[in-house]
Order: sequence, then C-alpha cells, then structure tokens
Amino acid sequence: MIALQSVTKHYPHRGKTVVALASLSLEIAKGDFAAIIGPSGSGKSTLLHLLGGMLSPTEGKVSFGNDSLYDLTSDERSAIRKTKIGFVFQTFNLLPYLTALENVQVPLVLAGLGEEGQQRRAEMLLGRVGLSDRLDHKPRELSVGEQQRVALARMLANDPVLILADEPTGNLDPETADSIMDFMNELNAEGRTIVMVTHDLRVARRAKRRLRLVKGAIQPDERIGSQPEAGPPVQE
Repeated sequence: MIALQSVTKHYPHRGKTVVALASLSLEIAKGDFAAIIGPSGSGKSTLLHLLGGMLSPTEGKVSFGNDSLYDLTSDERSAIRKTKIGFVFQTFNLLPYLTALENVQVPLVLAGLGEEGQQRRAEMLLGRVGLSDRLDHKPRELSVGEQQRVALARMLANDPVLILADEPTGNLDPETADSIMDFMNELNAEGRTIVMVTHDLRVARRAKRRLRLVKGAIQPDERIGSQPEAGPPVQE
C-alpha cells in the first residue's frame, strides 16, 4: 500500500541540522491499522506528513501503490491526496463560518461534484456519524465530540483508501474517544488502511499493531489485540 525506503528528513534550525527521521524503512500493507507512538519530538508528525505527500524527504523514497510519491509533480500528488487519502486532525480544522453540511461539502466541491450530489453525499455521511439532526449547526454550536464527527464525515467525502489520523482523540473525553475509535475500527474493517499518531496507549491498543518511534527511528513493531485494556488512558 505505502512504504518508506531508507527515508531521512533533516530540518535546519538556528544554524544547526535537526534529524527528524533517520534512514527509516517502513511498510504499511493494504488494510492495516497501525498506531504510531513515541515521545514528543520523535518525528511522528513528520512521518505522517511524508506519508500524506505533504513533506518531501531529504533522502530516500516514499511509495504509494506503484507510484514513487515524490517523483510525481505537485499536481499529481495533490490529485492523490484529493482522491485516495483522508486526513483527520486533533484540531478538526472545520471552517467556523460554515455549517456541518457545508463543511462536509467542501472536498466534494473541490472534486467537481454537482450541488445536488454534494448535498446528498454530505447528508449521508453526517447520518453515518450520527449527526443527521445537526446538519445546519456551525462548529461553535456543536460539542467537541460532534465537531470531530463532522471532521470524520468530511474526511470520508471522497471515499479514501488511506486514512492518516493525527491525534484524532487528543481533545476528547475517554467515552467520546472510545466512540471515535469504534468508528475508526469500523472503517478499517471495510478495508481502509489507517495510520494513526497518538500519545494515548489506550487508544493505540485499538489498532492492529503499534509502532514506537524514537529519535526518528522505528522500534520493532508489536502486533496487539483490538481491545483496550481496562483503566484510564496512559499518556506516552
């Protein structure tokens, strides 16, 4: 599905070079659900941006299917992001002046779908996440959990095969986080590939496997069960 081959990413910082990723090789198979954990500054967000075609490596190769992602033009990478990759963020990134329905319609507008088709699909997706009665509500009129559900519906608008989630439960209480992870597991059961960055080990245990990133390098991966252990979230 997607693979990194000897990928290194350097950043200049105050006259010095910061190594975010160090000769990292990783393969995410189709239908996998991988949770990336690690301390702050370990390179988790950098890795997610590389996988999403948003940040080119200093060295190495990132493959998406049969394509070498960073050998494509920026327009070709943009087309892959629009049609094959869905992004979920901790901060939701909803447009505050648009309703829930209109927020979900945004990627459909960009994809060139007609207005009637946009509305029909957006209504269906919001219904799927349990927000059929919140179509005309703006983000400020929704709870934090409802805002994340709108973001999930928007992420699904173009039916992505790969979902990249950056701390998708970071702003949520444990009960709401569990419901969001139930939905993520449902999406994975449909055959979608998911890579999720999280600090919460309880959330990470809901994935099929857990990868620990330390100083830009992946530690041996661990296959884990789909059920979380009892008790409160454990911060990594």
